[in-house]
Amino acid sequence: RAPSRMISRRRRGPHPPPASPLTEERLRAEWDAQYRAVAGEAALDLLPVVCAELDQAEEEPNLMEWDYGDYEGVKTVDIRKDVPGWTIWSAPVPNGETPEDVAARARHVIDRAMAADGDVALFSHGHFLRVLAATYLELPPQDGRFFELTTGTMCILGFEHEYRTIKLWNQAADLVPQGD
Repeated sequence: RAPSRMISRRRRGPHPPPASPLTEERLRAEWDAQYRAVAGEAALDLLPVVCAELDQAEEEPNLMEWDYGDYEGVKTVDIRKDVPGWTIWSAPVPNGETPEDVAARARHVIDRAMAADGDVALFSHGHFLRVLAATYLELPPQDGRFFELTTGTMCILGFEHEYRTIKLWNQAADLVPQGD
């Protein structure tokens, strides 16, 4: 399983205009614009896409993909030949993690992100991020099944007053609303 990364930074205001289409400055500026347009300054920012300050990335073992145990690399259709109706959300994974195991890791990541000074971007895997969203919203980990997540999309979790919310979910980065 590939390592996942966590990025934390203090909000410092707008970055200078991009010098070229592929510079780190452009990535930062685009991320800032998307963040402000969608979430506002006070939201907790959890993004499963490459977006900014990769030089500050830290490995966070708790962001690792769900441990599929004996089912690693096996397609759902093949598992269902032996276990009819099987899903990762509702049936055992021999020698792998339960949804509760994944939620425990997600709680650690959420606690770390909430304690960070500034915004946090997370890069991880689909099933894990779906459990993270459910856990963030204080739902059972199995409710992650309701949060479809496509590869390479952006999600923003935040707050409305004291309530945890989803500000944006499963949005292609090029479709995120831009500020005026």
